[in-house]
Amino acid sequence: MKFLLLMLVAVYSFGKLYLENTPPLSYSLDPEKSVVEWSGASPKVSHQGSFAVTCTSLEVTDGQLKGGTFVIPIASIKNFDLPKALKPVLLKHLKSKDFLNLALYPEAIFKITQITSLSPTAEGSALEATAQVTGDFTLLGNTHAITFPAKIDIHEDTLLVDASFKLDRTKWGMDYAADPALENRHIYPEVAIHVQLAGTKN
Repeated sequence: MKFLLLMLVAVYSFGKLYLENTPPLSYSLDPEKSVVEWSGASPKVSHQGSFAVTCTSLEVTDGQLKGGTFVIPIASIKNFDLPKALKPVLLKHLKSKDFLNLALYPEAIFKITQITSLSPTAEGSALEATAQVTGDFTLLGNTHAITFPAKIDIHEDTLLVDASFKLDRTKWGMDYAADPALENRHIYPEVAIHVQLAGTKN
């Protein structure tokens, strides 16, 4: 009996040590299946589009996403709603110093700093969200922490993330037409963001 107890303790200790020392797995985003969609609006009109997003090292430990740095190339911005002839006009303005200032800041960067489990039924949580993601978002040379709910699914060799939230662009110094006194020429500070990511194990 004593021998059996010693064996059980040994097995438990070995298993615990193995789990604590399991090296993290690394995943990379599939650029064809990963996108950051955006939507901005004024009192009378709204526009929708997307950015590409890349990440070569998403860290997964014990089946949980733990870290990663995402790069959003500003030049990759697209528009979905305007006629073909008008798309370049809007995109040129969005890339100008009034908004994203592509010439000085060619990338936006998001670095995960913390992920905590989230119950889908928790008060204030988004439908089907499984985690609360916190990280540092750098835009126009300014870095601020943001937190948003996300649905994260990890199954062996695949990783999927879906998240929707809003950003106040003025927090990063993007103040163009943000004054409500401009009335119909006013552009709302909040930009709706929808992130869809698909990754595979490296």
